[in-house]
Amino acid sequence: MDLGLSGAVAAVAAASRGLGLACARALAAEGARVAICSRDAERIRAAAASLAASTGQAALPVVADVATADGYERFAAAVREAYGRCDILVLNSGGPPPGTFDSLSVDDFRAASELLLLSAVRGTKAFLPLLSASERGRIIVITSTSVREVLPNLMLSNSLRAAVTNWAKTLARELAPRGITVNCVAPGTIDTERIAELIAANARRQQTDAETVRRQLLARIPMGRFGRPEELAAAVAFLASRQASFITGITLTVDGAQTSAP
Repeated sequence: MDLGLSGAVAAVAAASRGLGLACARALAAEGARVAICSRDAERIRAAAASLAASTGQAALPVVADVATADGYERFAAAVREAYGRCDILVLNSGGPPPGTFDSLSVDDFRAASELLLLSAVRGTKAFLPLLSASERGRIIVITSTSVREVLPNLMLSNSLRAAVTNWAKTLARELAPRGITVNCVAPGTIDTERIAELIAANARRQQTDAETVRRQLLARIPMGRFGRPEELAAAVAFLASRQASFITGITLTVDGAQTSAP
């Protein structure tokens, strides 16, 4: 299927590794011109080189921390200068630290809000003029299956990602008259560095080893394996496509049937 992405401009946040990089690669492979950002200059330049080598499409690397007040403004300005437009915005960030209510401080909740909710708001504010000028504006938010089913030891993610989901649903209704779609993609257990970090944290909490926790996670996934980053990225590419022009306000779960909630 031709997704109609050739020549489109896509901005993917936090894309030096993991799910962000996989999303950028999927969009570039479909012919989109991709801009990527990260707070780490060396990593984002290496990621851009990797994308060019694997897809044949040059990628614009931008140094910007999306958890800061001006990170997305810097990213949007760079995209505007390089391409003069933006059709697709993938809102993504690192995950907040694990922890329970007792172990987390009020400052931890404040930082998680900056990282997850306020970064999505700022990113949309920064890119909305460009998306509004596009005939095919797309906003895609990477969240988590914790928005459907809370996960143990992830108080911050459970709380703030649910807020992001309801923000996105409301935004989808407000932007629909402009032809801009807003959707969330909720990854389950995808084999990334983030999952390895969470496995290690849960192993410490349970006073066991990482392999035991890994087996416990696998036992909860009916497909019997972790997802691959490119499988999540394929869902993002479809929601960015011309074929998805009437799909807005949804949360698409990519989890191998791990989540019980419908």
